Amino acid sequence: MDLAPATLMGPLLMLLGYVGLGFLAAQRLKIDPRPIATLLVYLIAPLTIFRALMNGGPTAAYLTLSLAMFLLVSAMALLVHRLTRHRFGPQEGALLAFSSGTGNTGYFGLPVALILLPPEGVTLYLFCMLGINLYEFTVGFYLSARGHFSVRQSLIKIARLPLVYAFLLALLLSSLGVVLPEPMMNSLAVFPATYTLLGMMIIGMTLSQVTLAAWDTRFVAACVGLRYVLWPLVMVGAVLVLQQLTPLAPELAMALLLLGVVPMASNVVVVAMELGIQPQKGALAVLTTTLLAPLLIPFYLGMMLYLTGLA
Repeated sequence: MDLAPATLMGPLLMLLGYVGLGFLAAQRLKIDPRPIATLLVYLIAPLTIFRALMNGGPTAAYLTLSLAMFLLVSAMALLVHRLTRHRFGPQEGALLAFSSGTGNTGYFGLPVALILLPPEGVTLYLFCMLGINLYEFTVGFYLSARGHFSVRQSLIKIARLPLVYAFLLALLLSSLGVVLPEPMMNSLAVFPATYTLLGMMIIGMTLSQVTLAAWDTRFVAACVGLRYVLWPLVMVGAVLVLQQLTPLAPELAMALLLLGVVPMASNVVVVAMELGIQPQKGALAVLTTTLLAPLLIPFYLGMMLYLTGLA
């Protein structure tokens, strides 16, 4: 397995290029990123998940994996929320809690997974990613909204999110054996790429509005710690526990370890912008962890593979 930094440079440069495009679009064309954030949350993300489920043929085993990942990251976020809510402001604490349960598993992690994993491993990675995506737009969205809204307002916002309904509709159609016509599936194929492009561009758009006053060393350090300390430890622990309980496929172990080393999720900026909670601070933290990724991922994965006996 090639874990050299050069292997990851292609995906990283692509993603940073999208960030640069977003920066230029906001600077030169005066594009407002807020409507794009709304578009991502309410249209593009739900259709992306719907297509992935209809295309992937979810089985009970795969969905169990998604559920387990959803419960794990939700527990992590709730724990971080409890520990940080009195140490940071309400909005910063809400962003930290949201970010602690997710990572850039799609925009950054998926291209890397395609390089490092066999096809079965990529499928396992995708269903783990699905559990994290569901967290983002349910528990994570609620924790973020609670930094700015009441419990009732937060629950109303979640009830209006179409991603949950897109997920349930895809499961219903799959359980009934419904196969969508090929032209319809082909028409939905544009959404994953659009999701990645706009999701990274919105970071650049937000950065174009950033001032020096938005830099918060304590907040950025906490985000880096959650992403590159907490997550690797949790994923190594999860693999070690599963190895003791059941024969664990190397592909699944590698998928879990990769989830533990991807940068901070770009959706932190999307959700922060949609809810109006410190998107500039979120964008700076996301950019910092993304720039660290090519240096840390090869080292982290090599160490984690050694600790779990997979090297």
